[in-house]
Amino acid sequence: MMHSYLAAALQMTSGPEVGQNLTQLTELVDLAYHRGATLIGLPENFAFMGEEQDKIAQADHIAGVTEQCLRTLAQRFQVTLLAGGHPVPVDGQRVVNRAMVITPDGQVHSCYDKVHLFDVNLPDGNTYQESRTVVAGMALPPVYYQPELGHIGLSICYDVRFPELYRHLAKVGAEILFIPAAFTAYTGKDHWQVLLQARAIENTCYVLAPAQVGWHYPRRQTHGHALIIDPWGVVLADAGERPGVAMAEINPERLAQVRRQMPSLHHRVF
Repeated sequence: MMHSYLAAALQMTSGPEVGQNLTQLTELVDLAYHRGATLIGLPENFAFMGEEQDKIAQADHIAGVTEQCLRTLAQRFQVTLLAGGHPVPVDGQRVVNRAMVITPDGQVHSCYDKVHLFDVNLPDGNTYQESRTVVAGMALPPVYYQPELGHIGLSICYDVRFPELYRHLAKVGAEILFIPAAFTAYTGKDHWQVLLQARAIENTCYVLAPAQVGWHYPRRQTHGHALIIDPWGVVLADAGERPGVAMAEINPERLAQVRRQMPSLHHRVF
């Protein structure tokens, strides 16, 4: 039976040094654990945020040390980790951007490979071409279920602009939407919070949205503001503009109340 519990959305400034990123991650997981979190979400690119050619060159190493670190942290603190996207090699030239659920026994339970790739030319002059090095996933994201935590739907960053993905997750039972991101500073200031609130409101779900923040390498700046949002769209926690932790209660009674008051999921025509 799902009971109220504390969830944490980590906010990181990851860079090109994997070891430094995993040290930062360990410190933030430790902080969240000691504040009482039992579910901890990590942002996209938590293990590596650097130039594309370096990501490909180090992909095997990044994937190996990252998975081992996650397994160790989950077991050490007896928490469930929602690991935002990180590179996992599929051949010598490309990777998938994979999110994982790691259970308190240190096992990788569920995986999701990002299906919507960020190929965008922004008005600030920056161009992003994720598909140059990343292979798009071919499957809809899973919903992970743990009796104490509820039903958690996975996704990654750019997915947030595709509401049909979240409607699918809601239809198959999601109560919490995990939306880890490395949202650009340019788009984040206008779109990040309103998109997350929309996904929460239209699906009457909690949203757990860890984030990257600040400068990561030349030309790459992210917005920050890791958020936890309730099913009515209320922002419960905001990590601001520095590395840290956003924490809030996930309350099944609140979820049930909102779904009674606004039963839009039952009124779907399509």
